[in-house]
Amino acid sequence: MKLLVVGGGGREHAVIKKLKENPEVTEIYVLPGNGGIAADAECVAIGAKDIPAIRDFAVEKKIDYAVVTPDDPLVLGCVDALEEEGIPCFGPRANAAIIEGSKVFSKNLMKKYGIPTARFESFSNLQDALRYAETASLPMVIKADGLALGKGVIIAESREEARQTITDMMQGGKFGKSGERVVIEEFLEGPEVSVLAFTDGKTLVPMVSSMDHKRALDGDAGLNTGGMGTIAPNPYYTDEVAKRCMEEIFLPTIRAMNAEGRCFKGCLYFGLMITKDGPKVIEYNCRFGDPETQVVLPLLESDLLTVMRAVTEEHLSDAKVCFSKKHACCVILASKGYPEHYEKGFPLEIPEAILNKVYVAGAAIKDGQLVTNGGRVVGCTAVAETLPKAIRDAYEIADQVCFENKYCRRDIGARAMAAKEG
Repeated sequence: MKLLVVGGGGREHAVIKKLKENPEVTEIYVLPGNGGIAADAECVAIGAKDIPAIRDFAVEKKIDYAVVTPDDPLVLGCVDALEEEGIPCFGPRANAAIIEGSKVFSKNLMKKYGIPTARFESFSNLQDALRYAETASLPMVIKADGLALGKGVIIAESREEARQTITDMMQGGKFGKSGERVVIEEFLEGPEVSVLAFTDGKTLVPMVSSMDHKRALDGDAGLNTGGMGTIAPNPYYTDEVAKRCMEEIFLPTIRAMNAEGRCFKGCLYFGLMITKDGPKVIEYNCRFGDPETQVVLPLLESDLLTVMRAVTEEHLSDAKVCFSKKHACCVILASKGYPEHYEKGFPLEIPEAILNKVYVAGAAIKDGQLVTNGGRVVGCTAVAETLPKAIRDAYEIADQVCFENKYCRRDIGARAMAAKEG
């Protein structure tokens, strides 16, 4: 089979490595890919948002199956365009991808169908938003409506910060069109849990839960990033919590989308908070999370391509989806200064012995040499019988990867360990 994967980060590298395990796979093209992914698939210099070029390439190469993983091309209708050419895809069509593409849509969906989430108001007028912020409880959560590379969420601790954030988004163009509308919601407290789920619009199969570490610095300090590391499973996601999530959140979301004529097929990501009143939705994503994918897929014992095709063909209920009972930890190696200003172009050395445990997120090939080419450079993942060993092993792998200005958090998994001990 000839496969096409759209995207070019660590998530895509993890997906590609798992897809390669299927003996039917003969070729994998990745658009655009990156210098590190080039070791596992043929990279093609077509941007993930260039839908017409992606479609034309897929037709020309007679692609048998496509996997669209990033949010932007999903929201822009990449799956729609490929399916119109008769190419089966894993991923939601645009009318379902809106569940991530618009926070106003997703919040209204939850409100309409009684899915537990934070109380909120949405605004398209700057003055209305500013007036509301003068009386809303502090801290308050301010979200840009559209996609913003995972950075469009600000927790405002003061009225002044709230005013500045709202003005920057709605008037200052901080997130472009994504910030023209905003959602202001109550601040929830409790441990966060990420749950990715396969769904064909009828059946939903949750994957192993995980815990992301969004802040740039140790102790959950510093700016929000795209993710500095993950562990799986998440100790806060107990059997009791999982049961409530399935009954109160997961299945109601699928039913709600169907009721709205927006059947969701693909990977639906649930960002959850376990509050004193039970689990609530913080956010939906219409695709695999990054770097959650880098700890979840290594624990998948079933064949990924087979599961994906079952989703596409709407017979997920007949598919065997099994996960290991082991633990996984992923440590992200970033360029110092990320998520703000950082240098790139430094030689990147990954010893051959650990290549199968490293997912490359930001790298390019220059003069035959692999060099850094992004804020998040690689993810180093270890799987072990216990969480402490998975954490130790992940850092041992991370310490073997070399590049100038290398930075990582040294406390990935610490919160999970404290939870298990408590």
